[in-house]
Amino acid sequence: MTKLGQWLCGLGLLGSAWAALALAPPGLRLPTAWREALLPLPAYLLVAFGCYSLATVGYRLATFNDCEEAAAELREHIGAARADLRRRGLRF
Repeated sequence: MTKLGQWLCGLGLLGSAWAALALAPPGLRLPTAWREALLPLPAYLLVAFGCYSLATVGYRLATFNDCEEAAAELREHIGAARADLRRRGLRF
């Protein structure tokens, strides 16, 4: 199962559980405090997901590996391109 499928299954499970509790079926009586905490739960989860996403992106940027071989190869390509352009008469 792909990561998207896992997330969609999880969201479907949470959404169906939330809907089942929020719609208050006839035999279920929730305390008022629980009901008041249950109704804005999707908004809280959305904010928590946004915080998690930002933290993950920040961590991955902070631990991004440098590729020294690729940088050296790119410098060689840039030098060759500049030499070719100079040979063709372009000055920069």
